Amino acid sequence: MATIELNIYNLVNFQSIPPDWPGGFWWHWLFFTVVIIGFVLTMVMGVIYIERRGMARMQSRLGPNRTGPFGLLQPVADAIKVLLKENIVPDAADKLIHWLAPVVAFAPALMIFAVVPFGNGVLLADLNVGILYVVAISSVSTVGIFMAGWGSSNKYSLLGAMRNVAAVVSYEIPLVLAIVGVVLISGSLSLNQMVVAQDVPFILLQPLGFLLFFAAGCAEINRSPFDLMEADSEIVAGFHTEYSGMKFAMFYLVEYAEAVAISAIIATLFLGGWRGPILPPWLWFVVKVIIVFFAMVWTRTTLPRIRIDQLMAFAWKFLFPMSLFNLFITALQVLAGWPTELVWAMIIVNFAVMAILVLVWSKLFFKLGRGRIEV
Repeated sequence: MATIELNIYNLVNFQSIPPDWPGGFWWHWLFFTVVIIGFVLTMVMGVIYIERRGMARMQSRLGPNRTGPFGLLQPVADAIKVLLKENIVPDAADKLIHWLAPVVAFAPALMIFAVVPFGNGVLLADLNVGILYVVAISSVSTVGIFMAGWGSSNKYSLLGAMRNVAAVVSYEIPLVLAIVGVVLISGSLSLNQMVVAQDVPFILLQPLGFLLFFAAGCAEINRSPFDLMEADSEIVAGFHTEYSGMKFAMFYLVEYAEAVAISAIIATLFLGGWRGPILPPWLWFVVKVIIVFFAMVWTRTTLPRIRIDQLMAFAWKFLFPMSLFNLFITALQVLAGWPTELVWAMIIVNFAVMAILVLVWSKLFFKLGRGRIEV
């Protein structure tokens, strides 16, 4: 499985840069730190525009179209506006925790990109346990969100923060199990090596794993329909109710930076990352990230928000057992050494298994429940 020879890409650039490029450890560190910060901030402004315009089209309206050509400068105008807002801190708040929370929440969203490859070897650090680093560091943002809820001295903020902790703890398990399937096929924990191993994009070999990772990832970063942590109809604005000005802008930035990070991880694990014909590797990577994010926007526009009890049930009663099935099936295929000349047969089998499992489990064993439940 790890040595599948079938290559659906053409003219792939496998030339790797030296690990100390462009000249020594500190120059390498400085260059890629600047690249990562610039990439994240640029992508955040881009995806904000894509989401607002995309949702507007799906809802038969125009969206932002006045600031700059086609409304392209609207994210910049919003950033300037929010930075000029007054910074208000509640009297009863824990001032230090209230101030530190946005920083603690934002830092991990940047640190994830240290191991995400933009090309073959084009990354800050090619860790041999890169995906474990991603899983570990991404959970730290939850600490910042809980600090915001606790430090605000607001019961709605605390409830929103506790919902976030419950969601992350619950959805982390199926998310990690979905990653294990990719690790088994690629034979490596390095994100760069996972991309190199994808002569066939892993979304074809792991369709159920992709579905599980996408759903669990959206839930972890509070994307609709899993955005119960910011349900204004129930808990005002959730954990950032008492934030304004620059600190609110930091949380707004965290939301979209995490969405870009999840899109980048999905593109790397399942869509071949930087691999592709003709175009430069970094451009292929950016295109795939935007495609994944657009799928998140489409999901947000299409599906209604679920209740908090349904949120927990979906994690433990559907995603968790599905992830165990996916792991078991993948392990059998790897141990059996599926012939590389029959890889397309394996793709058909995996899609059929995914369809059968999802249909049977959702119809016979898993029900979200009906009726109104107050939590």
